[in-house]
Amino acid sequence: MQTVLSILLALIVFGVIIFVHEFGHFFTAKLFGIQVNEFSIGMGPKVFSWGKGETAYSLRVFPVGGFCAMEGEDGGELENPRAFNRKPKWQRCIVLVAGGFMNVVLGLVIMFGLTVSSDLFSTTIISGFRENSVSNTSVSGGDCLREGDEILKVNNTAAHVAMDLSFALSSDQDGIVDILVLRDGEEILLEGVTFNVAGEDGVTYTMIDFTVYGIDNTLSHLFDTRGVSIGTHLLNCVKSVGRAFAETWYSTCSVVRTIWVSLIDMFTGKYGLTDLSGPVGTTGAISQAAGMGLESLLLMAMFISVNLGIFNLLPFPALDGGRVVLLGVEAVRRKPLDPRIEAGINIAGLVILFGLIVVVTFSDIMKLF
Repeated sequence: MQTVLSILLALIVFGVIIFVHEFGHFFTAKLFGIQVNEFSIGMGPKVFSWGKGETAYSLRVFPVGGFCAMEGEDGGELENPRAFNRKPKWQRCIVLVAGGFMNVVLGLVIMFGLTVSSDLFSTTIISGFRENSVSNTSVSGGDCLREGDEILKVNNTAAHVAMDLSFALSSDQDGIVDILVLRDGEEILLEGVTFNVAGEDGVTYTMIDFTVYGIDNTLSHLFDTRGVSIGTHLLNCVKSVGRAFAETWYSTCSVVRTIWVSLIDMFTGKYGLTDLSGPVGTTGAISQAAGMGLESLLLMAMFISVNLGIFNLLPFPALDGGRVVLLGVEAVRRKPLDPRIEAGINIAGLVILFGLIVVVTFSDIMKLF
């Protein structure tokens, strides 16, 4: 029963992420007076639909996507002044990028909610070392970390929040890194700091063996001054709001950076198709996160939403980013592309994407056995 509820919750979360994406297209299309013929969540046969007037709203069988079908979106419609392809290029560009943009905004909202509700804000100041740690010893003649060090950079990657540390260290493979720290008010470059490494599926990564300090989040005890004056408490609340915005921004940027690095690693061969997750794998990951609690579920939803937004903005045919590129080509040529050529490019992209989805979904299913 718990498994069924987790899967149902996963489908709801996935549906919300898709809805937000398609709503970005829908809202901006309506804003610019573009005729929207159908707004759908899901793909395949309709489960049911409703609505009167020009727009039909529908729910479809397969919860693997959705669409916002606009008049003239695929070319051919030249008479209707409200057709997509009759609108100025800058308006069409906004409509196309609005879906991915809304997914990133959703990710920011989720991350802000998680951050503002936590008891502590993260720092990059070392509070102690775990058992069997090696980064605090001079292994192989390299420098070492000390308690109280504030980590500023790891291998030239800036560290603003704890998530930056996690990204920078986990992406290192040999366990030997250069770290810029603030120690006793002085910036010091520690060269060759050594960490233990671990491996999984042929990929090695550096293990973090220290803990960091947290800063009290006054917003988590808004009505409890904890012995300080009202004025001081209010000032601490204002500071906490500022820290919440800063941590939300830096943490989301860290997630975006992780996604881009993962994409680059995939194209360079570090990861293969078996390391990707399709709808089945994503649903399973959300279900697993749901079983671990609300915070884990929301963090997973945040990661998937930002991931979807960025992926859709890639300059690949059939994706929103690919269609923006075609708009750019149209702007350079100063005349529309041949609708047949544009349709052929997008169809080719769709075939490749659906083929990728089939392969990855098959891989997801095989991982279950």
